[in-house]
Amino acid sequence: MLIETNFKAAWWLKNPHLQTLYPALIRPNPELALRRERLITPDQDFIDLDWYGEDQQPLVILLHGLSGNSQSSYIVGLQRSLSNHGFRSVTLNFRGCSGEYNHTARCYHSGETEDIHFLYQTLRQREPNTPIAAIGFSLGGNVLLKWLGEQGHQLSLFAAVAVSVPFVLNACATKLDQGFSKIYRNHLLGELKKYIQEKHRYLLHINKHEEANKIAQLGDLSDINSFWQYDDRVVAKLHGFKSSLDYYQRSSSRPFLKAIAVPTLLIQAADDPFMSHLVIPDIDELSSYVQLEQTPKGGHVGFIMGNNPFKPRYWLDQRIPEFLKLQENPTSNKKSFDSTIVKNQLMI
Repeated sequence: MLIETNFKAAWWLKNPHLQTLYPALIRPNPELALRRERLITPDQDFIDLDWYGEDQQPLVILLHGLSGNSQSSYIVGLQRSLSNHGFRSVTLNFRGCSGEYNHTARCYHSGETEDIHFLYQTLRQREPNTPIAAIGFSLGGNVLLKWLGEQGHQLSLFAAVAVSVPFVLNACATKLDQGFSKIYRNHLLGELKKYIQEKHRYLLHINKHEEANKIAQLGDLSDINSFWQYDDRVVAKLHGFKSSLDYYQRSSSRPFLKAIAVPTLLIQAADDPFMSHLVIPDIDELSSYVQLEQTPKGGHVGFIMGNNPFKPRYWLDQRIPEFLKLQENPTSNKKSFDSTIVKNQLMI
């Protein structure tokens, strides 16, 4: 289902690149008293979790984007907002993203859903009756949607939200080779290549020589200048895909949307510089549980509102808790949700 949006980009951030870069470079992070927990995975590696909020509250799982972590501004800002709305939250740092390298050559990718499922099962065993929701951004949104589609009716979640999702990975990889988007590509590839190099040294340091050799066999990565090349030479080889195209085809979330059986909101900006409008799914590709909220502007994980440049309003921190509240208790929250929408429209 396609739904109307009340998002209106700030007049001083109309450009999609400004919407994308402002929160990443300028937004201050609130200082939250996070609680770190480490889970040992079934393959004897580990994932680190960062918790925030009060016990007994409904729980929201957060998934960050490529090269992000629990300290990314959109994650920390949302954790604070969720707490203000009565939700506690736990951020899954994908393998190797928590500040410590993981202990295997493999780490994470856009279609890797084993760790989110392991986390979900762990939480459900601990708290079988707790209302749980899940939110993913960018790569984390793709992981979330693919997982939701894979699991179908087997999950006990009251809601999910996916923001700025690269639904068709090959199209997004090609888009990043064009125009100004190459700036994002070069930055991300630089971080990824540096990560692989430093992780190789780390694995040698902790005497994981077999795992370190898997990285050494990737060869010199310095000449890689596109995601097609990186995913072919690194992701495919470390995670068992035949090629980058095989990885893209098997990991893109768009084919999984029809099988989703959890109330899910997709938030997507038409001007997202990480992708073209062609990646956005048609309405008939969505299950009856999925709502698509497409905004004309907003960039990539931007969505900044407000008339005062010194007091930006981060719309996602408002919109996501509203959706969760409505799904958690649809009947009692409908009136307050509708009044909030009217209020927001008057403030634009």
